[in-house]
Amino acid sequence: MTAVDVRKIREVETAALTWLSAHRGDFALGDEALTADGQVDLTWKPLGELAQTCASIRLHTEPSDPLHACVSDLLEFAWQQTGRGELFLRLQRLEPFATYPLEVYSVFAAAGLRHAGYEAAAATVARARGWRLTEQEPTRRLGVLRAERRSGIYRPEKSAQALRRTWLGGRPEPWTFERSCGYALTHVVFHLTDWGRTTEGVPADLAAYLADWLPPWLDTCLDAGMWDLGCELLVVAGSLPGLPDSVMLQDAWVRIARAQYDSGALPEEDVGAAPEPDFRHCYHSTLMAAFAAALTVERLTGDVDGNARDGRGPHTGAMQNRYGEQGVPG
Repeated sequence: MTAVDVRKIREVETAALTWLSAHRGDFALGDEALTADGQVDLTWKPLGELAQTCASIRLHTEPSDPLHACVSDLLEFAWQQTGRGELFLRLQRLEPFATYPLEVYSVFAAAGLRHAGYEAAAATVARARGWRLTEQEPTRRLGVLRAERRSGIYRPEKSAQALRRTWLGGRPEPWTFERSCGYALTHVVFHLTDWGRTTEGVPADLAAYLADWLPPWLDTCLDAGMWDLGCELLVVAGSLPGLPDSVMLQDAWVRIARAQYDSGALPEEDVGAAPEPDFRHCYHSTLMAAFAAALTVERLTGDVDGNARDGRGPHTGAMQNRYGEQGVPG
């Protein structure tokens, strides 16, 4: 791709982060976040996704870059919303066997923001059979195992066991790809690469499978105006060994740039000439646009191995029935 193309991708990222900064108040936790019947999807999930995206972008952005300061500021905002970790301890007491507090907390722990009291409480619960035997779909299991390791909790179960039970891990017939499979496979890659930290976590057979089929899957999603999933697939492209296909990237980013509102928001799906959707229906796709852009720009201009540079600072349901397959964040 040319320098002009890279500059346009950078413009998408800058606009998206501008919108996210302007809407930071919409990510704030309200009183409902600490109620047993609270809607996790509307409280902890957006905040965790904001934290994860900003932590990941910071890893792939030079400290001298203004966007590095922007995402660092948003990450600090998210940490402050948790009472600098104190709210996780309160959640632990409210729902001892819920995994979503640990999944969100692990984002901050990986970024060097820790709460010793919560980690001790979480480690105690993680030793219980009730925690170890909680039934989860394989993709979610990968996320929980990653969250445990980030938070200093280790157990004998290996990620490889869960990986091969996922849709992606089985390398299914490519024509069986559809929306739910798409989100499942993107999150498998997110967990394997620690949300863009390294390209070395994806087994060679799966990396080759994705290299073959990611371009047509991405094209299909963008044809359907599925901007959110399209951006997640672009994150996957930026997380695999080797440089992404330049033709695929050029076409994808032209379409995403056209779909982005002047405000920087990107709708989850094509809405035609409709006004900008509300926060709930564009915050995640806007986060993913910023994340995908940061990875793409770095892959095209920096480290060809795609590994996060050192020295940049840090780099996630009630029980399953209260939260979705991919977990928090995702």
